[in-house]
Amino acid sequence: MNRGREGKDGRMDLGLDGARAIVTGASRGIGLACAQALAGEGASVALVARSADDLERAAATVEGTTLAVVADTTDDDAVRAMVARVVREWGGVDVLVNAAARPAGGGPIPPLTELTDDAVTGEFDTKVMGYLRCARAVAPSMIAQGAGRIVNISGLNARRTGSIAGTIRNVAVAALTANLADELGPHGIGATCVHPGMTETERIPQLVADQAAARGVPDAEVRRGLESSTSLRRLITAAEVADVVVFLSSPRSVAITGDSIGAGGGQPGVVHY
Repeated sequence: MNRGREGKDGRMDLGLDGARAIVTGASRGIGLACAQALAGEGASVALVARSADDLERAAATVEGTTLAVVADTTDDDAVRAMVARVVREWGGVDVLVNAAARPAGGGPIPPLTELTDDAVTGEFDTKVMGYLRCARAVAPSMIAQGAGRIVNISGLNARRTGSIAGTIRNVAVAALTANLADELGPHGIGATCVHPGMTETERIPQLVADQAAARGVPDAEVRRGLESSTSLRRLITAAEVADVVVFLSSPRSVAITGDSIGAGGGQPGVVHY
């Protein structure tokens, strides 16, 4: 992974040509968009997810050098085997994008009195511990080469209440990221956290339809409500989130580490400092 420079056509060269990237949760949504965008910058991309069929379909949409690896990030042995395969085939790992998690907003949020331990620990194991397992597994390769970037996809539930499990898991990802940055920084490795909001992916039409049916209102009303929750008054697309992730994956972003970056189109009436 080179340091990046300005290209002959005046565009910024992100320095990702030839980089070796792992993207978890890469079979759909933001994870797949990140895999596509990284490949578009010349990186070789290992797509990781639990379903072989979904991975095969996803990999077919990514132009460039790819590797489809089935792994469940709740299984540490599977994570270590996945990283070992990438290192064996490509010689190392330059970029890790952690995106394997259950999407937020997929169902009704239970009140405190009905919230089970499993509902919280399940979210924590999949997202926070899954991200930790992947970072732990790639760290030796990145340390040995003296460079690397880790980008953790979290969510704007870290900055608002309403879902106990959602807030806990996303705040924990931000805390994990800052710790990774401090420990790995002296080895030339950066770590950042990206907080998407409600994002335009393949699941949105069904989510809108389900919410509309539950509330007894037209789909268009639900859609307007989702869009009004952003400063741009529209939903950010998965590809637009991926643009942020690709920059943070590049040597051009070396000045940013340990921080959490909002990528949800802005939150009206909210100040973060």
